[in-house]
Parts: sequence; structure tokens; C-alpha cells
Amino acid sequence: MTSAAATTESLIRWQYLWYALAAIAVMIAAIAIGNLWLLNFIHVFSSLLWTGVDLFMGFMLGPILRRVDFPARREIVRRLTPRTLFLMPAVSIISGTTGWFLAVKLGYTALDWPAFGWVAAALGLVVLMTIQGLGILMPVNVLVCLELQKLEPDLSKIGAWMRRYFYVVAMQGTMQVLIIVIMTRFRMGI
Repeated sequence: MTSAAATTESLIRWQYLWYALAAIAVMIAAIAIGNLWLLNFIHVFSSLLWTGVDLFMGFMLGPILRRVDFPARREIVRRLTPRTLFLMPAVSIISGTTGWFLAVKLGYTALDWPAFGWVAAALGLVVLMTIQGLGILMPVNVLVCLELQKLEPDLSKIGAWMRRYFYVVAMQGTMQVLIIVIMTRFRMGI
């Protein structure tokens, strides 16, 4: 049984906000400085975090959570959501923004068709993944976490949210793999 102290623990851990803001400040500084190596490093690092966390949670943690008993699932979600609440928006924003500035700096935005198609595909995927992450996945995570913090959560409500969530996570994972294919194409030359 969950203790009363753990149940009242805040969903929003404001100390994590400072890490996200510091990362965004580093991104802004790298863009302002115009250092190609630093911009590329930040892009690759944030993209690895975004893709890695998405794929791990979608294809590893998700299937495990569906099979564990409710009290264990409840505790995992209650502890995981506050940690990802600022992380995932920050890495998705940093990855997409640095990717755009790299594309401009490296001349990819000035390519002729059909080579520009790779740029458009990358941009489209990043925009879709960011919208899905910020507009669907994060709000559902928060709603589920808030519902699980109640003494008697509405399991039917959580089930309905999670059924839709599963399909969005599957699309997100597929798009993450597609973006890896596209980035590999960029690396090998368009």
C-alpha cells in the first residue's frame, strides 16, 4: 500500500525545470556563437536522448508496464512522469531547432529537388513528432499520473487514455526509426 506522504508528492518537480532551461540556454548560445562543431554536438546529443528515450519507453518499458500488477505500474508511472515532464519537451525542441540551424548552415535548405525532399521529410517528421509529443503524449502522461495519485483512480478512464496513447507511441517509434534513416542519408551524402 502506498504511504500518504508518497501520494501527496508533487507531480511537477521544479528543480528539473532548471536543467531544461540550462540546456535550452546552451542551445541558444551555440546558435549565437555559430560554432558548427558545438551545434552539431548538441544536435546529435539531444537527438540521441530523444530517440533513445522514445524507443526505450515505447518498445521496452511500455510492454513491461502493461503486464505488471497495478500497484507496481502505479509507482513506476508516478516516479517516471515527473522526470520526463521537462526532459522530453526540452530534448525535442533542442533537437529540432539545432537540426534546422545545421541544415541552414550546411546548405541543405538551398538544395534543389529531389535532394531537398530529404530535408522536407526530416522537417516534416520532426514537426509531427514534436506536436505528438507535446500535444498528445505529454498531456496523457500527466493525466494518467494525476489520476494514479488519487486514492481510488478511475481505471476505465486510464484504460481509454492508454489505448489511444499506444497508437501514438507506435507512430512516434516508427517516425524515430525513419528519422534515423534520413539522418544516415544526410551523413552519407544526399
